[in-house]
Amino acid sequence: MTDRIGLSEMAMLTGAGVLAGICGTVAGLASLASYPALLAVGLSPISANVTNTVALCGNVMGSVFGARPELKGQLDRIRRFGLLTLVGGAIGAALLLATPSDGFAKIVPFLVGFSALLVLVRPQIQGAIDARRLRARSGDPHAAPVEQQPGAHWSAQATIFGLGLYGGYFGAGAGVMMIALLSIVTGEILVRVNALKNILLGLANGAAAIGFIIFGPVMWAAALPLGLGCIVGGFIGPKIARVMPATLLRILIALAGLFLAVKLALDAY
Repeated sequence: MTDRIGLSEMAMLTGAGVLAGICGTVAGLASLASYPALLAVGLSPISANVTNTVALCGNVMGSVFGARPELKGQLDRIRRFGLLTLVGGAIGAALLLATPSDGFAKIVPFLVGFSALLVLVRPQIQGAIDARRLRARSGDPHAAPVEQQPGAHWSAQATIFGLGLYGGYFGAGAGVMMIALLSIVTGEILVRVNALKNILLGLANGAAAIGFIIFGPVMWAAALPLGLGCIVGGFIGPKIARVMPATLLRILIALAGLFLAVKLALDAY
């Protein structure tokens, strides 16, 4: 691996960053476009993983501005869940720098595949949640909204922390898993879930990036053009998700997640 890359490679990385930003904000699969591009310009897998994490910070920067309508009314969720993903991302980055991620790679395809299936059957899950909320409005004391149920509260927080840790440690498919979880917990429409997911995983990614910048082998010649593209793609992505039919968006996310699960399984086994 060289510390320098040519203009054509920089242009390719910028384009890959735009695609990664769109994929990340629309379907939670940014690394599907960015990570292979880093390998293609000659980075080692470890350096590509670290550089990718730093560059993907551009996603959250772009999505904050691109998804402002979808983020309205979600400040409380960002406060409650954001600290969990921030701390989780920092711990995950420390684990990655201290231990190899090869063993965990064998489990990830099943997690990503299961999450993709959850996204696919979201209407059925949402129907059960809505029925529970309807009973709550009718005065049933045993049918509190999902976000207000003690069990859901603690289990959701623990899972969100775990996904933040996973995002800092390995990352592939974290967006799909977070979409599946937040869809069940919040009951929000998919574009609002997407916007919240972008912020939460962006915090985990940012915490991991700080650790990698200080201690990891970041290749800045690749990270900067890729990150610039991510900012542009992160801004465009929410606009695409906003006009896309909800059913099509859900199916797209699920199919992309299943594709990633198969790819990760082939790479791991």
